[in-house]
Amino acid sequence: MTLFLHNSFGRKKEPFVPRVPGQVGIYVCGITAYDYCHIGHGRVMVSFDVIVRYLRTQGLKVTYVRNFTDIDDKIIRRAAQEGVDIGALTTRFIQAFHEDMAALGVAPADIEPKATDHLAEMQAMIQTLLEKGLAYESGGDVFYAVDRFPTYGQLSGKNLEELDSGSRVDVDVRKANPLDFVLWKGAKPDEPQWPSPWGAGRPGWHIECSAMSVKYLGDSFDLHGGGRDLIFPHHENEIAQTEGATGKPWVSCWLHNGFVNVIDEGGQREKMSKSLDNFRTIRDLLKAYRGETLRMFLLNSHYRAPLDFSFELLDAARSGLDRLYAALRGAYGVLGGRPVVEGLTRDWEQERQAYPDGSVARFMTAMDDDFNTPRALAVLFDLAKILNRLGTEADRPGRLEEIEQNLSLLRGLGAILGLCGEDPEIHFRFCPCETGEEARVGGLSDEAVEALIAQRSAARGNRDFQAADRIRKELSSAGILLEDTRGQTIWRRES
Repeated sequence: MTLFLHNSFGRKKEPFVPRVPGQVGIYVCGITAYDYCHIGHGRVMVSFDVIVRYLRTQGLKVTYVRNFTDIDDKIIRRAAQEGVDIGALTTRFIQAFHEDMAALGVAPADIEPKATDHLAEMQAMIQTLLEKGLAYESGGDVFYAVDRFPTYGQLSGKNLEELDSGSRVDVDVRKANPLDFVLWKGAKPDEPQWPSPWGAGRPGWHIECSAMSVKYLGDSFDLHGGGRDLIFPHHENEIAQTEGATGKPWVSCWLHNGFVNVIDEGGQREKMSKSLDNFRTIRDLLKAYRGETLRMFLLNSHYRAPLDFSFELLDAARSGLDRLYAALRGAYGVLGGRPVVEGLTRDWEQERQAYPDGSVARFMTAMDDDFNTPRALAVLFDLAKILNRLGTEADRPGRLEEIEQNLSLLRGLGAILGLCGEDPEIHFRFCPCETGEEARVGGLSDEAVEALIAQRSAARGNRDFQAADRIRKELSSAGILLEDTRGQTIWRRES
């Protein structure tokens, strides 16, 4: 089976063939480290985390590079507002990024370069562009001459005539063309600066990704990704810089995830962003939801499609995740102390050929179709249904082996999506949530409530009344009221 990817360059789906057999180089634009990440950032990182996981599952050796922008106008303004050094500011938010990503189950990239550590590489690329006549100095800055790169606009589908007619009237008079963009900014008072052949200053935003990707992945590599909002001008400018400097085709396939949208008071969808002040930070959402629930929410939609944000959809994601863990918990309970081989133990292609209608084949078919995670998730839910059914037939011959096999599949396929890796009992433990108008109370799903009630009943049966009382208090604090009557426990949500 062949992996097909939707290439933003050309806007069509095409088979993916690595430049070097068995190896994949991928570069993803990371964050600008001046604030906490919102759920839109989480979507980028989770999407490409799954992509890298799947490629590695296919036996490919992946080199994953994801950068940090640690010098930028926003960073400078935030540091000035707080009265701190930019290095201290960016270090704080890079650390926060790692904490948030760990909560979402996003693994670190193989290489995580920072812009300020690669000034020499940026200056070398700028010098090459100057020598080739693709850049020019003006007023202490260095600009890229867009009209000297004939294919500018191919990624975004824009042409120079349309861009020029739509350019602003109050353009920078130092530019030869209003569309030209800065490669090196001359020093300004009270701003960070570094020496260069063109005078003290700092790099432009676009040049950093070109220089760092070439350093770590070479002049040409396989995949470049990021949010859809980066297609123009950032990625368009990256192509012009890099191919202008190297003279070689740069990226084989461009992958872009869709926006996370919010619904405004008028019922209109708008992109979630810091500039619109309509965002929800990951760490705020983690006060009410587990990180794995947020990951589930993000994977419920195809990475290229727009994703509407709502607490109702987050609650639905939590309920879905609880269903998967409930099936795992039931399977472990039926198996008792029987040893279970976790994860996928068979060769992928052998499994697909042996069982063309089986779970592995359907999962791989979904992922080979441009990483279609909603269809892949459907396979996990089918496995959960199978486990639930088999649990009621556990006394029949061969059923325990079937339960073990399907449990392993659910764990193994789930791991590729970064799901179902937790101990089910730990998953269902109550986690206190903050309350108040600004922090959504996630509460407990029906499955989680039933799990805690079962634990309480077991504790009471063992005469561990302290544990039983603790569970009742936990449920009460979550708005769940219990009534013990006629040997059973009835529960309801506090109105």
